[in-house]
Amino acid sequence: MALKIDTFTNADAKGGWRPGNNFGGHSLFKALGHPKVADPGRRLVAGLAGFRRLAVYDPEAQDAADHLDSFFPVPRDNLAGVFVQRVEDIGQTRLGHVTQPVTAIRALAPDAVLITAFDAAIHKAQIARLLPPDCQVFTLDAMRLPDAWLSNRGRYLDPLNFATNFALLRDEAGSDGDALHTKVVTANYWAGYGASDPALWLCLFAPDGSVLAEWAEPLNSEASGPFHAVEIDSRAVRQRFGLSDFTGSLFIHAIRIKGHDVVKYAMDCFSDSGRQLSCTHDANAWPADLYAGVPAPKPGERLTLWVQNSHPVPIPAGGIGVNLVGAQDIAWWDGSVPPFGTVALDLGRLLPQATFPDQIEIQAGRYFVRPRYEIVQADGDAANGGRAGRRRIAHANVERIDLKPNPDLPKLGDLIGKGYIMPLPVLPLDQWKSVALPTPMSTAQQELPIRAVLYDADGSMVAEEYLGRLARRESRPCDIDAWLAAAKTRLPSGYGHIEYVYDFRDGGEADGWLHALGLYEQRSSGHSAETIFGAHIYNMPITYRDEPQSYTHRPPGLTTRLFLRLGAAPFDAICHLVYPASLPREAYGQEMSQTSLILFDRRAQQLAERPLPIPYGGSRFFRASEVFTAAERQAAGAGGWVQVRDSSCRLFGFHGLQNGGESFCLDHMFGF
Repeated sequence: MALKIDTFTNADAKGGWRPGNNFGGHSLFKALGHPKVADPGRRLVAGLAGFRRLAVYDPEAQDAADHLDSFFPVPRDNLAGVFVQRVEDIGQTRLGHVTQPVTAIRALAPDAVLITAFDAAIHKAQIARLLPPDCQVFTLDAMRLPDAWLSNRGRYLDPLNFATNFALLRDEAGSDGDALHTKVVTANYWAGYGASDPALWLCLFAPDGSVLAEWAEPLNSEASGPFHAVEIDSRAVRQRFGLSDFTGSLFIHAIRIKGHDVVKYAMDCFSDSGRQLSCTHDANAWPADLYAGVPAPKPGERLTLWVQNSHPVPIPAGGIGVNLVGAQDIAWWDGSVPPFGTVALDLGRLLPQATFPDQIEIQAGRYFVRPRYEIVQADGDAANGGRAGRRRIAHANVERIDLKPNPDLPKLGDLIGKGYIMPLPVLPLDQWKSVALPTPMSTAQQELPIRAVLYDADGSMVAEEYLGRLARRESRPCDIDAWLAAAKTRLPSGYGHIEYVYDFRDGGEADGWLHALGLYEQRSSGHSAETIFGAHIYNMPITYRDEPQSYTHRPPGLTTRLFLRLGAAPFDAICHLVYPASLPREAYGQEMSQTSLILFDRRAQQLAERPLPIPYGGSRFFRASEVFTAAERQAAGAGGWVQVRDSSCRLFGFHGLQNGGESFCLDHMFGF
């Protein structure tokens, strides 16, 4: 059974807009489930048990009473009634009671009232005349975070007060003595919105949920400008707090911020030798019912799902399940996860029949944020050709349960051109194999009527294939090598990108939540990486619903500011930028983008700038070492990074690190 909490809302359905994401996160569950308020929350509900007649007043529309009860069970033995303020809420069931108008609380004459609201002074004053003189009143303000942490002290549930996220942090000896480390990298983009004293509050939890370390990182202490780099290195954490090997959950809370309520980051996983190298990104902060987009393992691979309990309550036995996408049978895990604990699930044991290109769906019950999965080549497998022990990490994605097919999409035609585009890079073919795989990512998607289009880096179309109305259970990878061979053609530039777009020539339904997975293999080493993302409408001046999205303004989003970390030797940063275009060039477009690559050191001091024009509908692949001189990169030093900036269009980017012909990693970039 899923936790009875609301975590996010489709902003499009609400007619709203939020910078940097296409669904709006709720703050109430974050305020109630924050690690810092777990003990005050338990004390609050424990103190209610000693009264004879307890009343609960739930005055706001978000059903805070049941949210609180999900984390800190409200006493039932003495609960005499639940009361509401809004007429629309009368007659609902909350905490097992049918809700009554608050005016009826006078007849109950309770000796204690719990007001399930923050900033509750006004609610307390409004009902004072309805309560007996000796009635004690409790409120959720007993669970408030320190005022010094808040961006908006006047509205506690302001999303800016709860910019949180989780990272998976690991520092441990490898099985072959090649120690594994993790680095979380981001930028202080809040300074660009005017935040003068932001900081990160960080709490590292062990797998059993106990606290390994707790600390704060000021963000502006050394900065020479906004957008300076921030690094959390597992090696530094280990040394600072005297830790032994660990793998656990890092809770991140950006405090005293402005402008952007989402914590975004890149997460690199690497070994001392550089042979192990992988990356992923932020986990989202809104636990979901379902996740999908996890490819089943190939022969000789071991698939692990890292589950990070995101709440102060245990995940019960049978609370996590997995199944093949399109299948009905669910394999439920019989273990439990402690509050804020971390567990590694062997999906091969739960789904022994699953094999690539099958896809796996995760029954999550809103207990955890977007989970990471890790695929390791099995040791001793001769078929691996020297790849044994190599690993790659990526993340599952949110599978929406609140969407329905959109009947407008087949009718819009030329007005929005290709409309929703899901682009993935085709890396330089002389060095990498590239495979793309559409992934059903909404329970409304019983079919995907789509077409695959292959573009050269110069923006010219090289090939296309109508895939038909793919059934939910149908998993059809597109191998670029095989496609080019069958079409007896090539990519003139040696690389490019693939786009999945809706195609209604034979009918079908769509909801706009089109996703695809990119899988990449380095030819020299067999090292692999994968990344997943969802479709958007790109680079047209008219808007449809909340598209084209913008990181900083209301749609249409026609600007770019992406983060590219440089990495440290022996790694070289790689980047693949795509200029996707929903409308044809003759309808709206320019021959080339106005893209710049701006090199900064970690203190946000600008060191160099290079133009990188990209063809409309095309792409560009580059290495940092090819764009900036060795002296410039040395000046950038540890924590150096590149801002991909364009005020004329929105680019979609993928970044990674490369260790020569030995290893690499790749994931999509984040913007701010």
